[in-house]
Amino acid sequence: MDQSTIKRVFEENFNQYGELGASVSVWQNGEEILNLAQGWCERERQRPWDKNTLVPVYSATKGPASATLLMLLEENGLTPESLVAQVWGNFPSQNATFAEMMSHQCGLSSLDQAESVFDYTAVIAAIESQTPNWSIGDGHGYHPRTYGFLLDECVRRLTGETLGQVWQNRIAEKLDIDFHIGLPEAEFYRVAKLYPGKMDKSELESGFYREFNQPDTLVRKAFGSPRGLHAVHEMNTPLAWQSALPAMGGLATASALAKFYQSAIGAIDFFADDVLEWMQESQSMGDDKVLITPTHFSCGFQKDPLDEIGEKIRNNYGKSTSAFGHPGAGGSHAFGDPDSGISFAYTMNQMDLSVLPGAKSSRMINCI
Repeated sequence: MDQSTIKRVFEENFNQYGELGASVSVWQNGEEILNLAQGWCERERQRPWDKNTLVPVYSATKGPASATLLMLLEENGLTPESLVAQVWGNFPSQNATFAEMMSHQCGLSSLDQAESVFDYTAVIAAIESQTPNWSIGDGHGYHPRTYGFLLDECVRRLTGETLGQVWQNRIAEKLDIDFHIGLPEAEFYRVAKLYPGKMDKSELESGFYREFNQPDTLVRKAFGSPRGLHAVHEMNTPLAWQSALPAMGGLATASALAKFYQSAIGAIDFFADDVLEWMQESQSMGDDKVLITPTHFSCGFQKDPLDEIGEKIRNNYGKSTSAFGHPGAGGSHAFGDPDSGISFAYTMNQMDLSVLPGAKSSRMINCI
């Protein structure tokens, strides 16, 4: 790994790509080998950004949240091939396995009932009454918001606690990981302010945004189910920070996310061997009904999609086909590579318009 080149690319993110505040962290074999932090927590330049700055990371939350459920499955004698209905009796797809649910195959990405993201009970009722958007075996499509509720309800039924509570008490505290699914008030002062990205004409014409900007498409409905927290400024509020939404509500430092992926690839001894395998093992790959591009999922994590001969179509997760992780809308990104023992995370507050990793993180990943 060329640390000097990563540092140069990190600086270029500020000089050429309009970055405001950001951190990058790289770990290998249980040790942090690079931690860079620079910039400002807000445009008014009141608070310098440092390595302890927290920021909402949107869907990068899905990785730690998925690991939480996988850990509980193993502890309860279940596997990804177990039926979700064994734990959640009213799950609308009675023959769906946890592997299918966690790799976005269950067709529950959008809800017909327009419930608030803050009304947990109403959202679960809406899921239970939902006719799936497609049938098991008919491909996969990213569940940007409902995914967190699917995980959370399973965790609650297994433990009687919320996913955020289990994550904090059973994983984050034991591993000393500064990642929060439900932020304590005492930590509010550390949160940087997010700023939305600007859309250019080429993005407007892409398949994803063309579908997203049509009112009745699956893409538009999926990113609106449940409703609420659609504007970036809403993510800059204590209500969002404390909401503990496992699909999109986490706040983290880059070092914390990269450290989590050390545990996810086994470089830090924590998860059972079966859980490590479940995080890595491929479950769905191909054209994504919601992201309108090829995607590749294990149980809750993204991997680089492959072509017919097994070559990578994209390089969002490093050189190895074994690597896995999850991006967050706007630019945050993290992954681990079990082959090299390396994990990587990038957090920032000047968002881009992207649901997959953008140039600011991808250029650094190419240096690893």
